[in-house]
Amino acid sequence: MDSTTEAKNIHNSTKTHKICLVAQICLRFLASVATLSAAWIMLTSKQTVAVFGIVVDARYSYSTAFKFFAYANIIVCACSVLSSFFLLVAGYKFLAAKNYFSLFLHDLIMTTLLMAGCAAATAIGYVGQNGNSHTGWMPICDHFGKFCRRVTISVALSYFSVILYLVLTIISANSSR
Repeated sequence: MDSTTEAKNIHNSTKTHKICLVAQICLRFLASVATLSAAWIMLTSKQTVAVFGIVVDARYSYSTAFKFFAYANIIVCACSVLSSFFLLVAGYKFLAAKNYFSLFLHDLIMTTLLMAGCAAATAIGYVGQNGNSHTGWMPICDHFGKFCRRVTISVALSYFSVILYLVLTIISANSSR
């Protein structure tokens, strides 16, 4: 291999690492915004209606699944901000295969946590929308439309974050090779 080919390979490698760094930071920023929005919407979701003359509340805090969902989004948001800050501070020096493995594990854990939160919220949301005739649970979304719409938007934002973290996991896994 001559020196010009070697220099081109080093230049291409540096350029690829910079593009990867920018992609990581942008995806982490988007994931932070989406998870923060999902948590905020869920935490502020409440509606009070009168059903057959009885005043009834619907709040996220009445469901442990919705609480888990909101807290999972907050945790992932905080970890996304910290990892983005770390990538910004460490920058190009951080981009070694052994460090990408750490990012891979981080991204995999965050993806799993988000998926668990989304699954829990989706299951409860499905019961809220359709009820469960076997257990006698009635659907509530016909009475609490605003609450259900806000929960749906929150869960959709969180699923978007799952996709972003899945892409981040793939990038980190590929870079750690």
